[in-house]
Amino acid sequence: MRRAVGIALGLVLLVGCSDSEPEAVAPAGLPAAAAVELGATGPRTAGACDGVEIAPGQDPQQVIDANPAGTTYCFSKGLHRIARAIRPTAGSTLASDEGAVLSGAVTLNTWQRDGREWVVRGALPAAYKLKGKCEDERTNPCQRGEQVFVDGVQLTRVMSRAALKPGSFYGDYTANAVYVAEDPGGHDVEMSRTETAIEKSAPKVTVRGLTVEHFASRPQGGAVQVGTDWTVEANEVRRNHAVGIMVIEGDRAVVRRNTVADNGQLGIGQFRSAEGRIVENLITRNNTDGFWIADWESGGIKATRSSGEVSGNDIVANRGIGMWSDIAEYDRRITANRIRDNAADGIRYEISFNGVIEGNVVEKNGFGTGRGSGPSLWDGGGINVNTSSDVQVLGNLVRANRNGISIQSRTRGEGPRGTYVLRDVLVEGNQVVMDGKTASTGVVENKDSPAPDSVVFRRNTYRIGGGAERFAYKGAPMTWQEWQAAGFDKDSRSS
Repeated sequence: MRRAVGIALGLVLLVGCSDSEPEAVAPAGLPAAAAVELGATGPRTAGACDGVEIAPGQDPQQVIDANPAGTTYCFSKGLHRIARAIRPTAGSTLASDEGAVLSGAVTLNTWQRDGREWVVRGALPAAYKLKGKCEDERTNPCQRGEQVFVDGVQLTRVMSRAALKPGSFYGDYTANAVYVAEDPGGHDVEMSRTETAIEKSAPKVTVRGLTVEHFASRPQGGAVQVGTDWTVEANEVRRNHAVGIMVIEGDRAVVRRNTVADNGQLGIGQFRSAEGRIVENLITRNNTDGFWIADWESGGIKATRSSGEVSGNDIVANRGIGMWSDIAEYDRRITANRIRDNAADGIRYEISFNGVIEGNVVEKNGFGTGRGSGPSLWDGGGINVNTSSDVQVLGNLVRANRNGISIQSRTRGEGPRGTYVLRDVLVEGNQVVMDGKTASTGVVENKDSPAPDSVVFRRNTYRIGGGAERFAYKGAPMTWQEWQAAGFDKDSRSS
Protein backbone atom coordinates (compact mmCIF):
# COMPACT_ATOMS: atom_id res chain seq x y z
CA MET A 1 0.00 0.00 0.00
CA ARG A 2 1.08 3.57 -0.53
CA ARG A 3 2.15 5.51 2.49
CA ALA A 4 0.18 8.59 1.40
CA VAL A 5 -3.34 9.13 0.17
CA GLY A 6 -3.41 8.94 -3.63
CA ILE A 7 -5.55 8.36 -6.68
CA ALA A 8 -6.75 4.84 -7.49
CA LEU A 9 -4.24 2.86 -9.47
CA GLY A 10 -4.50 2.74 -13.24
CA LEU A 11 -2.30 1.30 -15.97
CA VAL A 12 0.04 3.19 -18.26
CA LEU A 13 0.56 1.59 -21.65
CA LEU A 14 3.30 2.81 -23.96
CA VAL A 15 2.91 1.33 -27.40
CA GLY A 16 5.78 1.13 -29.86
CA CYS A 17 4.10 0.92 -33.26
CA SER A 18 6.12 0.17 -36.36
CA ASP A 19 5.73 -0.48 -40.03
CA SER A 20 5.37 -3.96 -41.47
CA GLU A 21 8.12 -6.46 -40.71
CA PRO A 22 11.08 -6.59 -43.10
CA GLU A 23 11.69 -9.86 -44.83
CA ALA A 24 13.86 -12.06 -42.59
CA VAL A 25 16.31 -13.83 -44.88
CA ALA A 26 19.08 -16.20 -43.85
CA PRO A 27 22.27 -14.82 -45.46
CA ALA A 28 24.50 -17.06 -47.52
CA GLY A 29 26.47 -19.63 -45.60
CA LEU A 30 24.52 -19.32 -42.36
CA PRO A 31 21.67 -21.50 -41.14
CA ALA A 32 18.12 -20.20 -41.21
CA ALA A 33 18.28 -19.57 -37.48
CA ALA A 34 20.72 -16.73 -38.16
CA ALA A 35 17.90 -14.67 -39.67
CA VAL A 36 16.99 -13.16 -36.32
CA GLU A 37 13.36 -12.62 -35.45
CA LEU A 38 13.08 -8.87 -35.05
CA GLY A 39 10.38 -6.49 -33.93
CA ALA A 40 10.57 -7.44 -30.25
CA THR A 41 9.58 -3.92 -29.30
CA GLY A 42 5.91 -3.83 -28.46
CA PRO A 43 3.54 -2.84 -25.66
CA ARG A 44 5.44 -1.39 -22.75
CA THR A 45 3.66 -1.84 -19.45
CA ALA A 46 4.88 -0.23 -16.25
CA GLY A 47 4.65 -2.35 -13.12
CA ALA A 48 2.51 -1.46 -10.13
CA CYS A 49 3.95 1.27 -7.94
CA ASP A 50 3.93 0.86 -4.14
CA GLY A 51 5.58 3.67 -2.25
CA VAL A 52 5.46 7.34 -1.28
CA GLU A 53 3.08 9.34 -3.42
CA ILE A 54 4.10 12.51 -5.23
CA ALA A 55 1.07 14.47 -6.40
CA PRO A 56 0.94 17.10 -9.14
CA GLY A 57 1.95 20.44 -7.70
CA GLN A 58 4.35 18.99 -5.15
CA ASP A 59 8.08 19.59 -5.45
CA PRO A 60 9.46 16.05 -5.92
CA GLN A 61 12.81 17.00 -4.44
CA GLN A 62 11.24 18.07 -1.16
CA VAL A 63 9.52 14.68 -0.88
CA ILE A 64 12.75 12.84 -1.74
CA ASP A 65 14.79 14.85 0.77
CA ALA A 66 12.29 13.94 3.52
CA ASN A 67 12.68 10.17 3.01
CA PRO A 68 15.55 7.69 3.34
CA ALA A 69 17.64 6.34 0.48
CA GLY A 70 16.10 3.39 -1.32
CA THR A 71 12.54 4.71 -1.14
CA THR A 72 10.06 4.13 -3.98
CA TYR A 73 8.25 7.27 -5.14
CA CYS A 74 4.95 6.96 -7.01
CA PHE A 75 4.06 9.90 -9.25
CA SER A 76 0.27 10.07 -9.40
CA LYS A 77 -1.68 10.70 -12.56
CA GLY A 78 -1.49 14.16 -14.07
CA LEU A 79 0.96 16.87 -15.11
CA HIS A 80 3.97 17.41 -12.85
CA ARG A 81 5.76 20.64 -13.72
CA ILE A 82 9.42 20.23 -12.82
CA ALA A 83 11.10 23.53 -11.99
CA ARG A 84 14.41 22.00 -10.89
CA ALA A 85 16.07 18.70 -11.75
CA ILE A 86 15.11 15.74 -9.57
CA ARG A 87 18.09 14.23 -7.73
CA PRO A 88 17.17 10.72 -6.59
CA THR A 89 19.00 8.96 -3.75
CA ALA A 90 20.85 5.64 -3.99
CA GLY A 91 18.65 2.64 -4.65
CA SER A 92 15.47 4.67 -5.04
CA THR A 93 12.71 4.22 -7.60
CA LEU A 94 10.82 6.95 -9.48
CA ALA A 95 7.75 5.38 -11.02
CA SER A 96 4.15 5.72 -12.10
CA ASP A 97 1.46 3.25 -12.99
CA GLU A 98 -1.10 5.98 -13.55
CA GLY A 99 0.19 7.99 -16.50
CA ALA A 100 2.22 10.72 -14.80
CA VAL A 101 3.76 13.36 -17.08
CA LEU A 102 6.91 15.22 -16.03
CA SER A 103 7.12 18.50 -17.92
CA GLY A 104 9.91 21.04 -18.03
CA ALA A 105 7.68 23.70 -19.59
CA VAL A 106 6.14 26.88 -18.26
CA THR A 107 2.90 28.35 -19.54
CA LEU A 108 3.00 31.55 -21.57
CA ASN A 109 -0.18 33.51 -20.96
CA THR A 110 0.72 37.22 -20.78
CA TRP A 111 0.64 37.85 -24.51
CA GLN A 112 0.37 41.34 -25.98
CA ARG A 113 -0.14 42.45 -29.54
CA ASP A 114 3.01 44.04 -30.98
CA GLY A 115 2.48 45.20 -34.57
CA ARG A 116 1.58 42.15 -36.64
CA GLU A 117 2.87 39.69 -34.03
CA TRP A 118 2.22 38.75 -30.42
CA VAL A 119 4.86 38.91 -27.71
CA VAL A 120 5.36 37.66 -24.14
CA ARG A 121 8.19 39.14 -22.10
CA GLY A 122 10.31 37.91 -19.19
CA ALA A 123 10.01 34.16 -19.82
CA LEU A 124 13.42 33.40 -21.34
CA PRO A 125 16.42 32.44 -19.19
CA ALA A 126 19.54 34.52 -18.91
CA ALA A 127 22.03 34.19 -21.73
CA TYR A 128 24.08 30.99 -21.66
CA LYS A 129 27.01 29.51 -23.57
CA LEU A 130 25.99 28.03 -26.91
CA LYS A 131 27.31 24.85 -28.50
CA GLY A 132 26.28 22.30 -31.08
CA LYS A 133 26.70 21.81 -34.82
CA CYS A 134 23.56 22.62 -36.79
CA GLU A 135 22.58 21.67 -40.32
CA ASP A 136 22.15 25.42 -40.82
CA GLU A 137 25.62 26.52 -39.75
CA ARG A 138 24.98 30.15 -40.67
CA THR A 139 22.29 31.01 -38.11
CA ASN A 140 22.71 27.91 -35.87
CA PRO A 141 19.07 27.58 -34.74
CA CYS A 142 19.69 24.24 -33.00
CA GLN A 143 21.90 25.67 -30.24
CA ARG A 144 19.17 27.26 -28.10
CA GLY A 145 17.38 24.95 -25.68
CA GLU A 146 13.94 26.54 -25.34
CA GLN A 147 11.08 25.22 -27.47
CA VAL A 148 7.54 26.59 -27.83
CA PHE A 149 4.42 24.43 -28.09
CA VAL A 150 0.90 25.52 -29.02
CA ASP A 151 -1.77 22.99 -28.05
CA GLY A 152 1.01 20.42 -27.84
CA VAL A 153 2.37 21.12 -31.34
CA GLN A 154 5.99 22.27 -31.51
CA LEU A 155 6.71 25.52 -33.31
CA THR A 156 9.79 25.96 -35.50
CA ARG A 157 12.42 28.38 -34.23
CA VAL A 158 13.39 31.22 -36.58
CA MET A 159 16.36 33.46 -35.97
CA SER A 160 14.84 36.88 -36.59
CA ARG A 161 11.53 38.60 -36.06
CA ALA A 162 11.36 39.31 -39.78
CA ALA A 163 11.37 35.57 -40.50
CA LEU A 164 8.27 34.87 -38.40
CA LYS A 165 5.44 33.04 -40.12
CA PRO A 166 2.58 30.79 -38.98
CA GLY A 167 3.94 27.77 -37.12
CA SER A 168 7.14 29.48 -35.94
CA PHE A 169 8.48 31.50 -33.00
CA TYR A 170 11.35 33.87 -32.41
CA GLY A 171 13.19 34.19 -29.10
CA ASP A 172 14.89 37.55 -28.59
CA TYR A 173 17.27 36.76 -25.72
CA THR A 174 18.64 40.28 -25.52
CA ALA A 175 15.19 41.78 -24.94
CA ASN A 176 13.87 38.64 -23.16
CA ALA A 177 10.89 38.41 -25.48
CA VAL A 178 9.18 35.53 -27.30
CA TYR A 179 7.27 36.35 -30.50
CA VAL A 180 4.73 34.31 -32.47
CA ALA A 181 3.01 35.16 -35.73
CA GLU A 182 -0.50 33.93 -34.87
CA ASP A 183 -2.90 35.03 -32.15
CA PRO A 184 -2.30 32.70 -29.18
CA GLY A 185 -5.61 33.60 -27.59
CA GLY A 186 -7.70 30.54 -26.72
CA HIS A 187 -4.72 28.21 -27.05
CA ASP A 188 -2.48 26.47 -24.54
CA VAL A 189 1.01 27.85 -25.11
CA GLU A 190 4.03 26.45 -23.28
CA MET A 191 7.77 26.96 -23.45
CA SER A 192 10.34 24.42 -22.29
CA ARG A 193 12.44 26.02 -19.57
CA THR A 194 13.90 23.46 -17.11
CA GLU A 195 16.99 21.78 -18.55
CA THR A 196 16.86 18.33 -16.95
CA ALA A 197 14.10 16.15 -15.51
CA ILE A 198 16.22 13.62 -13.57
CA GLU A 199 19.92 13.88 -12.74
CA LYS A 200 22.36 10.99 -12.20
CA SER A 201 22.91 11.95 -8.58
CA ALA A 202 23.28 8.45 -7.08
CA PRO A 203 23.73 4.81 -8.15
CA LYS A 204 21.19 1.99 -8.51
CA VAL A 205 18.16 4.11 -9.35
CA THR A 206 15.10 2.84 -11.25
CA VAL A 207 12.96 5.11 -13.44
CA ARG A 208 9.80 3.42 -14.67
CA GLY A 209 6.49 4.28 -16.30
CA LEU A 210 6.93 8.05 -16.64
CA THR A 211 6.34 10.38 -19.57
CA VAL A 212 9.10 12.99 -19.72
CA GLU A 213 8.56 15.90 -22.10
CA HIS A 214 9.32 19.52 -22.90
CA PHE A 215 12.70 19.89 -21.19
CA ALA A 216 15.13 22.50 -22.51
CA SER A 217 18.14 20.19 -22.45
CA ARG A 218 21.30 21.67 -23.92
CA PRO A 219 23.12 20.04 -26.87
CA GLN A 220 24.60 16.70 -25.75
CA GLY A 221 22.56 16.92 -22.54
CA GLY A 222 19.74 14.55 -21.63
CA ALA A 223 16.27 15.18 -20.28
CA VAL A 224 16.84 11.97 -18.32
CA GLN A 225 20.41 11.40 -17.11
CA VAL A 226 21.34 7.81 -16.31
CA GLY A 227 24.06 6.79 -13.86
CA THR A 228 25.80 3.68 -12.60
CA ASP A 229 23.63 0.57 -12.24
CA TRP A 230 20.46 2.44 -13.21
CA THR A 231 17.44 0.84 -14.84
CA VAL A 232 15.29 3.05 -17.05
CA GLU A 233 12.34 1.12 -18.45
CA ALA A 234 8.85 1.52 -19.88
CA ASN A 235 9.00 5.32 -20.09
CA GLU A 236 8.05 7.67 -22.89
CA VAL A 237 10.65 10.40 -23.39
CA ARG A 238 9.54 12.84 -26.04
CA ARG A 239 9.82 16.37 -27.41
CA ASN A 240 12.83 17.49 -25.40
CA HIS A 241 15.37 19.81 -26.98
CA ALA A 242 18.57 17.73 -27.09
CA VAL A 243 18.96 14.08 -25.99
CA GLY A 244 16.02 12.13 -24.64
CA ILE A 245 17.94 9.65 -22.43
CA MET A 246 21.65 10.24 -21.75
CA VAL A 247 23.80 7.61 -20.01
CA ILE A 248 26.76 9.46 -18.49
CA GLU A 249 29.47 7.44 -16.73
CA GLY A 250 26.74 4.93 -16.07
CA ASP A 251 28.43 1.54 -15.93
CA ARG A 252 26.04 -1.42 -16.21
CA ALA A 253 23.05 0.83 -16.83
CA VAL A 254 20.00 -0.73 -18.52
CA VAL A 255 17.76 1.32 -20.83
CA ARG A 256 14.93 -0.99 -21.79
CA ARG A 257 11.55 -0.92 -23.55
CA ASN A 258 11.19 2.86 -23.69
CA THR A 259 9.65 4.97 -26.42
CA VAL A 260 12.09 7.79 -27.23
CA ALA A 261 10.60 10.06 -29.88
CA ASP A 262 10.68 13.54 -31.38
CA ASN A 263 13.61 14.84 -29.34
CA GLY A 264 15.51 17.78 -30.79
CA GLN A 265 18.95 16.19 -31.24
CA LEU A 266 19.23 12.49 -30.36
CA GLY A 267 17.14 9.70 -28.91
CA ILE A 268 19.63 7.93 -26.62
CA GLY A 269 23.24 8.81 -25.82
CA GLN A 270 25.94 6.88 -23.95
CA PHE A 271 29.24 8.37 -22.72
CA ARG A 272 32.09 6.70 -20.78
CA SER A 273 29.82 3.87 -19.66
CA ALA A 274 30.97 0.25 -19.53
CA GLU A 275 28.75 -2.81 -20.00
CA GLY A 276 25.58 -0.87 -20.67
CA ARG A 277 22.47 -2.41 -22.21
CA ILE A 278 20.21 -0.46 -24.58
CA VAL A 279 17.57 -3.01 -25.48
CA GLU A 280 14.08 -3.26 -26.97
CA ASN A 281 13.43 0.47 -27.28
CA LEU A 282 11.47 2.32 -29.96
CA ILE A 283 13.65 5.25 -31.07
CA THR A 284 12.00 7.37 -33.72
CA ARG A 285 11.77 10.81 -35.36
CA ASN A 286 14.59 12.38 -33.34
CA ASN A 287 16.57 15.48 -34.41
CA THR A 288 13.56 17.74 -34.79
CA ASP A 289 15.63 20.87 -34.11
CA GLY A 290 18.03 20.64 -37.03
CA PHE A 291 21.36 19.38 -35.73
CA TRP A 292 23.92 18.38 -38.37
CA ILE A 293 22.47 15.25 -39.91
CA ALA A 294 25.63 13.61 -41.25
CA ASP A 295 28.23 14.18 -38.57
CA TRP A 296 27.23 15.64 -35.18
CA GLU A 297 25.53 12.93 -33.13
CA SER A 298 22.02 13.55 -34.30
CA GLY A 299 19.46 10.83 -34.91
CA GLY A 300 18.81 7.60 -33.04
CA ILE A 301 21.61 6.37 -30.72
CA LYS A 302 25.16 7.72 -30.26
CA ALA A 303 27.65 5.99 -27.95
CA THR A 304 31.17 7.22 -27.19
CA ARG A 305 34.02 5.65 -25.19
CA SER A 306 31.64 2.97 -23.94
CA SER A 307 30.94 -0.74 -24.20
CA GLY A 308 27.98 -3.08 -24.00
CA GLU A 309 24.91 -4.22 -25.87
CA VAL A 310 22.54 -2.46 -28.26
CA SER A 311 19.98 -5.07 -29.25
CA GLY A 312 16.36 -5.60 -30.17
CA ASN A 313 15.68 -1.91 -30.79
CA ASP A 314 13.46 -0.43 -33.47
CA ILE A 315 15.41 2.63 -34.72
CA VAL A 316 13.30 4.30 -37.38
CA ALA A 317 12.97 7.60 -39.26
CA ASN A 318 15.51 9.62 -37.29
CA ARG A 319 17.12 12.67 -38.97
CA GLY A 320 20.66 11.41 -38.60
CA ILE A 321 22.50 8.15 -38.00
CA GLY A 322 20.53 5.20 -36.70
CA MET A 323 23.16 3.62 -34.41
CA TRP A 324 26.57 5.30 -34.06
CA SER A 325 29.54 3.98 -32.06
CA ASP A 326 32.31 6.57 -32.08
CA ILE A 327 35.67 7.27 -30.44
CA ALA A 328 37.29 4.40 -28.57
CA GLU A 329 34.23 2.21 -28.28
CA TYR A 330 35.15 -1.34 -27.31
CA ASP A 331 33.49 -4.72 -26.74
CA ARG A 332 30.37 -3.35 -28.41
CA ARG A 333 27.63 -5.70 -29.63
CA ILE A 334 25.02 -4.25 -32.03
CA THR A 335 22.64 -7.14 -32.61
CA ALA A 336 19.10 -7.96 -33.73
CA ASN A 337 18.01 -4.36 -34.26
CA ARG A 338 15.65 -3.12 -36.94
CA ILE A 339 17.19 0.08 -38.33
CA ARG A 340 15.40 1.79 -41.19
CA ASP A 341 14.55 5.08 -42.87
CA ASN A 342 17.21 7.08 -41.01
CA ALA A 343 18.63 10.08 -42.87
CA ALA A 344 22.31 9.10 -42.54
CA ASP A 345 24.05 5.75 -41.95
CA GLY A 346 22.05 2.90 -40.55
CA ILE A 347 24.99 1.72 -38.41
CA ARG A 348 28.32 3.54 -38.12
CA TYR A 349 31.25 2.01 -36.20
CA GLU A 350 33.92 4.71 -36.13
CA ILE A 351 37.48 4.86 -34.73
CA SER A 352 36.67 2.07 -32.30
CA PHE A 353 37.66 -1.48 -31.38
CA ASN A 354 36.32 -5.00 -30.86
CA GLY A 355 32.83 -4.64 -32.28
CA VAL A 356 30.23 -7.18 -33.40
CA ILE A 357 27.43 -6.06 -35.74
CA GLU A 358 25.21 -9.09 -36.14
CA GLY A 359 21.72 -10.13 -37.17
CA ASN A 360 20.33 -6.65 -37.84
CA VAL A 361 17.81 -5.62 -40.48
CA VAL A 362 19.19 -2.38 -41.96
CA GLU A 363 17.18 -0.84 -44.78
CA LYS A 364 16.42 2.43 -46.56
CA ASN A 365 18.98 4.50 -44.65
CA GLY A 366 21.23 7.29 -45.90
CA PHE A 367 18.88 9.27 -48.13
CA GLY A 368 18.95 12.50 -46.15
CA THR A 369 20.07 15.77 -47.69
CA GLY A 370 22.45 18.38 -46.35
CA ARG A 371 26.12 18.80 -45.57
CA GLY A 372 28.04 15.55 -45.99
CA SER A 373 25.18 13.61 -47.56
CA GLY A 374 25.61 11.89 -50.89
CA PRO A 375 26.28 8.66 -52.79
CA SER A 376 30.01 8.35 -52.02
CA LEU A 377 31.11 5.41 -49.91
CA TRP A 378 32.62 8.01 -47.58
CA ASP A 379 29.06 8.97 -46.69
CA GLY A 380 27.98 5.48 -45.67
CA GLY A 381 24.44 4.28 -45.99
CA GLY A 382 23.75 0.80 -44.61
CA ILE A 383 26.60 -0.40 -42.40
CA ASN A 384 29.73 1.76 -42.21
CA VAL A 385 32.96 0.61 -40.50
CA ASN A 386 35.27 3.61 -40.31
CA THR A 387 38.95 3.20 -39.31
CA SER A 388 38.20 0.60 -36.65
CA SER A 389 39.89 -2.63 -35.58
CA ASP A 390 38.68 -6.16 -34.84
CA VAL A 391 35.14 -5.68 -36.14
CA GLN A 392 32.81 -8.45 -37.30
CA VAL A 393 29.82 -7.72 -39.54
CA LEU A 394 27.85 -10.95 -39.49
CA GLY A 395 24.51 -12.20 -40.76
CA ASN A 396 22.81 -8.86 -41.38
CA LEU A 397 20.13 -8.06 -43.95
CA VAL A 398 21.29 -4.80 -45.58
CA ARG A 399 18.69 -3.70 -48.08
CA ALA A 400 17.95 -0.66 -50.26
CA ASN A 401 20.26 1.77 -48.43
CA ARG A 402 22.13 4.67 -50.06
CA ASN A 403 25.17 2.39 -49.98
CA GLY A 404 25.37 -1.23 -48.90
CA ILE A 405 28.35 -2.00 -46.65
CA SER A 406 31.10 0.65 -46.58
CA ILE A 407 34.54 -0.05 -45.11
CA GLN A 408 36.61 3.13 -44.70
CA SER A 409 40.29 3.67 -43.97
CA ARG A 410 41.24 7.18 -42.90
CA THR A 411 44.08 8.86 -41.05
CA ARG A 412 42.61 9.50 -37.60
CA GLY A 413 45.51 9.61 -35.15
CA GLU A 414 45.75 8.21 -31.63
CA GLY A 415 43.14 7.54 -28.95
CA PRO A 416 42.96 6.22 -25.39
CA ARG A 417 43.13 2.63 -26.66
CA GLY A 418 45.84 3.11 -29.26
CA THR A 419 46.13 4.13 -32.89
CA TYR A 420 42.93 4.38 -34.87
CA VAL A 421 43.44 2.13 -37.87
CA LEU A 422 41.38 -0.10 -40.15
CA ARG A 423 42.44 -3.65 -39.32
CA ASP A 424 40.96 -7.16 -38.97
CA VAL A 425 37.48 -6.48 -40.30
CA LEU A 426 35.36 -9.51 -41.23
CA VAL A 427 32.21 -9.13 -43.34
CA GLU A 428 30.59 -12.56 -43.45
CA GLY A 429 27.23 -14.17 -44.07
CA ASN A 430 25.32 -10.99 -44.87
CA GLN A 431 22.61 -10.51 -47.46
CA VAL A 432 23.11 -7.20 -49.27
CA VAL A 433 20.34 -5.99 -51.55
CA MET A 434 21.41 -3.07 -53.74
CA ASP A 435 18.43 -1.76 -55.66
CA GLY A 436 18.39 0.99 -58.27
CA LYS A 437 18.90 3.71 -55.64
CA THR A 438 21.89 2.05 -53.97
CA ALA A 439 25.33 3.26 -55.04
CA SER A 440 27.73 0.48 -54.04
CA THR A 441 29.39 -1.76 -51.48
CA GLY A 442 33.14 -1.61 -51.01
CA VAL A 443 36.32 -0.34 -49.40
CA VAL A 444 37.60 3.25 -49.61
CA GLU A 445 40.85 4.75 -48.37
CA ASN A 446 42.72 8.02 -48.25
CA LYS A 447 46.23 8.30 -49.66
CA ASP A 448 47.94 8.13 -46.26
CA SER A 449 45.94 5.21 -44.92
CA PRO A 450 45.76 2.30 -47.38
CA ALA A 451 43.28 -0.43 -46.60
CA PRO A 452 45.06 -3.56 -45.31
CA ASP A 453 44.71 -7.14 -46.48
CA SER A 454 42.95 -7.97 -43.21
CA VAL A 455 39.61 -6.67 -44.54
CA VAL A 456 37.78 -9.86 -45.50
CA PHE A 457 34.46 -10.27 -47.32
CA ARG A 458 33.24 -13.87 -47.49
CA ARG A 459 30.13 -16.06 -47.69
CA ASN A 460 27.84 -13.09 -48.44
CA THR A 461 24.90 -12.99 -50.82
CA TYR A 462 24.27 -9.97 -53.08
CA ARG A 463 21.21 -9.01 -55.04
CA ILE A 464 22.16 -6.36 -57.55
CA GLY A 465 19.80 -4.21 -59.57
CA GLY A 466 20.05 -1.14 -61.74
CA GLY A 467 23.64 -1.29 -63.00
CA ALA A 468 26.70 -3.48 -63.36
CA GLU A 469 29.34 -1.56 -61.34
CA ARG A 470 27.98 -1.88 -57.82
CA PHE A 471 31.26 -2.37 -55.96
CA ALA A 472 34.21 -0.05 -55.28
CA TYR A 473 37.84 -0.44 -54.22
CA LYS A 474 40.78 1.99 -54.29
CA GLY A 475 38.56 4.69 -55.70
CA ALA A 476 37.43 2.68 -58.71
CA PRO A 477 33.92 1.36 -59.38
CA MET A 478 33.88 -2.37 -60.10
CA THR A 479 31.70 -5.07 -61.51
CA TRP A 480 31.05 -8.20 -59.49
CA GLN A 481 33.74 -10.03 -61.42
CA GLU A 482 36.29 -7.25 -60.82
CA TRP A 483 35.41 -7.16 -57.11
CA GLN A 484 36.11 -10.88 -56.82
CA ALA A 485 39.30 -10.54 -58.83
CA ALA A 486 40.45 -7.92 -56.30
CA GLY A 487 40.26 -10.64 -53.64
CA PHE A 488 36.87 -10.06 -52.05
CA ASP A 489 33.86 -12.38 -51.75
CA LYS A 490 35.46 -15.23 -53.67
CA ASP A 491 33.09 -17.75 -52.05
CA SER A 492 30.02 -15.46 -52.12
CA ARG A 493 27.06 -15.28 -54.48
CA SER A 494 25.59 -12.53 -56.61
CA SER A 495 22.36 -12.38 -58.58
